[in-house]
Amino acid sequence: MPVISIVIVGVAFLIGGYFLYGRWIARLLGVDPSREPPSKRLYDGKDFVPARNWLVLFGHHFASIAGAGPIVGPTLALIYWGWLPALLWILFGSVFMGGVHDLGSLMVSLRNDATSISENSRRYISERARVVFSLFVWFALVLIIAVFAHYAASSYMKDPHIVWPSLGLIPVAFIFGFLAYRLGLNIVLSTVITVILMLLLIPLGEVMPVEASYTVWMVVLFVYAYVASLIPVQYLLQPRDYLSAYLLIGGMALMLVGALVSGRTMNVPPLLRESSAPLPFVPFLFVTIACGAISGFHSLIASGTTARQLPSERYAQRIGYGGMLMEGALALLVVVAVGSLSSGLDVKNPIGTFGNGVSNITPFLGKYGGYFAILVLNAFILTTLDTATRIARYVTEELFGVRNMFLSSAIVVGVAVLIILGGQAGKLWTVFGAANQLLAALALLVVTGYLMSIGRTSLPAMLPGLFMLLITLSALLYQVRVLLSVPKPNYVAVVFAVVLFLLGLYVGGEAVYRWISGRGVKKRTTVE
Repeated sequence: MPVISIVIVGVAFLIGGYFLYGRWIARLLGVDPSREPPSKRLYDGKDFVPARNWLVLFGHHFASIAGAGPIVGPTLALIYWGWLPALLWILFGSVFMGGVHDLGSLMVSLRNDATSISENSRRYISERARVVFSLFVWFALVLIIAVFAHYAASSYMKDPHIVWPSLGLIPVAFIFGFLAYRLGLNIVLSTVITVILMLLLIPLGEVMPVEASYTVWMVVLFVYAYVASLIPVQYLLQPRDYLSAYLLIGGMALMLVGALVSGRTMNVPPLLRESSAPLPFVPFLFVTIACGAISGFHSLIASGTTARQLPSERYAQRIGYGGMLMEGALALLVVVAVGSLSSGLDVKNPIGTFGNGVSNITPFLGKYGGYFAILVLNAFILTTLDTATRIARYVTEELFGVRNMFLSSAIVVGVAVLIILGGQAGKLWTVFGAANQLLAALALLVVTGYLMSIGRTSLPAMLPGLFMLLITLSALLYQVRVLLSVPKPNYVAVVFAVVLFLLGLYVGGEAVYRWISGRGVKKRTTVE
C-alpha cells in the first residue's frame, strides 16, 4: 500500500476527531474560558506562571509528553505484529482514549488548584486511594528519571556529535526566557532569534563532538535535572520545551513531506503471525505502543506543570486534547517510515531502525535524514528527564509533606541515583511500560469520579479506564511469569512488577467498589 494513502487517511481521522469528539469532550468536562486559571489566581513567580502565549505552553506540553515513547513503541509494535494493528490502535486510541485522558487530567487539576492527578484521587475516589496512587506515581517518576538519564548518557557516549544540539538547548532556552520575560521582547522575534541559535547547534555538533565517559554524563545529567527542577518555569522549562517542540515539529514536517512526495510503499506486511513476537498480541500491543495512543505520564504533565501555566481555559482543548493527537500523528509517521523499510528491522535497536526509516522516506535529506531523526529523539529524552524531576518534586511535597523544594528535589534525584548505582535502570524498562499504561487507567478512573461529581455522563472516561486497567494488570502478571521462567530471574524487576500490580489493583478496585456501592463522590449541581 502507498505510504501517502495511509498518511492522508490517518491525518484526516485525527483532525476530524479533534473537531468532533474533542469538542464534545471539552464541553462534557466543563471547559470555561471565563474562569480565572490557577496560574493567575495562585501566581508565585516560580511554578504558577501563566505562559505569555498559548503556543509557548503547547510547546512545553507537547515536548514533555512526546519523549521516546511514540517513536520506540510503534517501531517495536510494527516489527512484532505488522503495521495495521499498530496504526488502528494509534488512531482510535488517540481520539477516544488518549485525548480524553490528557484533557480530563488537565481539567481535574484546574478545578483543584492545579494539584496532581494522584492528589485529586482523594476527592474523587478516597483518601486511602490517594496515598496508594501517590506512592505509585512517585516511584514511577523516580524510575523514569533513572531510566531516561541512563539512556541519555549512553547515547551521548556512543554518539558525541549529538551533545551540542541536545545540551546546547539549555543556554538557548535561558536566552529565550530572558528576551521574552525579562526584556518583554515580542514572542515572534524572540522565537526567530533562538530558533536560529538552536539550528546552529547542529553543525556545531558535527565539527565539535564532545566525548566523555558514561559516569561523567550521568553526573552532568543528574546535576542538570536537580537544578532545572528549582529554576522558575518561565526561564528554563517553558522556553526549553517550547524551542524543543520546533525541533520535533520540524522533524515531523520533514517526515510528512517525505511521506507525501517520496512515492514509498509499505514493505512490512500489514499483519504478522503472533508467533514472530516474543509477547502475545493481547495485551502487549496496547502496552508496547504506549505514548503513541495513551500514556499515564501525560496525566502527570497535564496536572503537574501545564495546569500551573495555562493562561486561560480557552486553550485547554488545544493543549490537552490537541497535544495528544499531535503525538498520535507523530506515531503515525513513525509507522509509515519504519513500515517502508524492506530490510534492517532490528528489534534490539529500535532507535536505529527508526533512523533508517526516516532516511528512507526523506531521500532529499541524504545522509542527514537518519542523523536528524536520532537527534530529535535524544533532545526529547532530555526534556522528559527535567520535566519528570520537577513533577516528582511536586509529588514529594504533596505526599511526604516536604515543604523545602531544595530538599524534595534532592530526595528525588538521590533515589534515582541509587537505582543507577544498583545497575537496574535498563533492566526495569519493560516493566515500566506496563506501569505507564496502568497509570493512564488510574488517571481515567479519577476523571470518571470528577464527571460523576458534576452530574455528567462518565462513560467516555470510565470505559477506557476499565479497559486499560484490565489490559495492564494482565500484562504485569504475564511479565512476572516470564521474568521468573528464565534461568537467572531478575528479582528486582519481579518485585517491582508485583508491587505495581498490587498498588494499581487496589486503586482500581477501590474506585469500582465505590461506584457500585454508591459510596462515591457526591454529585454537584454546577461545574466547580
